[in-house]
Amino acid sequence: MKITLVKKILADGSPCKKCGDVLNKLEQSGQMERIDQVLVADERDETSEGMVLAKQYSVDRAPFFIVETEGQEPVIYTVYMKFVKEVLDQKTEETDELKEIMADNQDLDFL
Repeated sequence: MKITLVKKILADGSPCKKCGDVLNKLEQSGQMERIDQVLVADERDETSEGMVLAKQYSVDRAPFFIVETEGQEPVIYTVYMKFVKEVLDQKTEETDELKEIMADNQDLDFL
């Protein structure tokens, strides 16, 4: 299995805050060692590796993970907690997953 993390650099050159938060979580938990490569999607450069992959996989948010397993189609994860649970086999709390989804989708609201 090969895991690629794509983080974003904003048009003004600053790092994506959420990307930094996810990187910190990966490092603090020791999970960063499971990431094979980290690529940058630089909004100032449409040809940056991360921007090319975002376009290829129709991803419109960062960070995202590409999980490649031999003989299978790559799987894209845009929700960190779901990635941790399904790929890294770590226990997560459903409330944490929901908080992350809500934070990423400001247009969603509880019923």
